[in-house]
Amino acid sequence: MSGGGTGRGDAVRDPWRVLINVAQIPETGLHREITADEAARKAMAEVAELRDVISAQAEFDLQPKRDGSYHVTGRVRARIGQTCVVTLDPIENEIDEPIDVVFAPPEQIPQMADLVDDAEESDEETPDPPEPIVGGFIDIGRLATDALFLGIDPYPRKVDAVFEREVEAPDPENHPFAALKALKEKPDGKKPKKGN
Repeated sequence: MSGGGTGRGDAVRDPWRVLINVAQIPETGLHREITADEAARKAMAEVAELRDVISAQAEFDLQPKRDGSYHVTGRVRARIGQTCVVTLDPIENEIDEPIDVVFAPPEQIPQMADLVDDAEESDEETPDPPEPIVGGFIDIGRLATDALFLGIDPYPRKVDAVFEREVEAPDPENHPFAALKALKEKPDGKKPKKGN
C-alpha cells in the first residue's frame, strides 16, 4: 500500500485511547470520566469523515464479576460538525449514546459465546458476546469512540431543510417532437430531395 494518508496505523484505528488496567479495578468497581483532547477529536473526525468533533466526553462504571469478566456501563456525549445533505450548509448535531458491554479474558470468550448462541434460541433478549480483555487492559477510549460513531446520523439535515425537486412549467417548444416539427416546417418551403 502506498502513502498518501491511506495507511491505517494505531492512531487512525484507535483515535481515542484510554486504557484501564483490570488488575487495578477494585471489587467495589471503578468510575471513570474521560474527555477527548483536540488531537483525539481531530483524529475521530478524520476516521468518521466528519467536518469536526467539537467535544466528546464519556463516563464509565467498570464492575468486576466473579467469573473474571467485567461489566462496563456508561454513556458517551459529543457535539459534532456535519454538512446538511439537503442544503450543504454546515450544521452541528448532539450525540448521546449508552454503553453496556461485558469484557472477559480471551480464553473465556468461546464458552461465553456458546451461552449467547443458546440464548438466541430462547425467547429472552439475547446478550451480546463479550469483548476480549487485551493484555490485561480495557480500552474505554475505544469503547467511547465506537459508541460515538454508532450515534452519527448518516443523513444529517438542518431542522427546516426540505428536499424539493425543481418543477418547471413545461415549455411547448421543448417536447420530443418539437425538433421534427421544426424540420418539417423549413422556411424555404422545399421538401427534402429523395435519392435516385
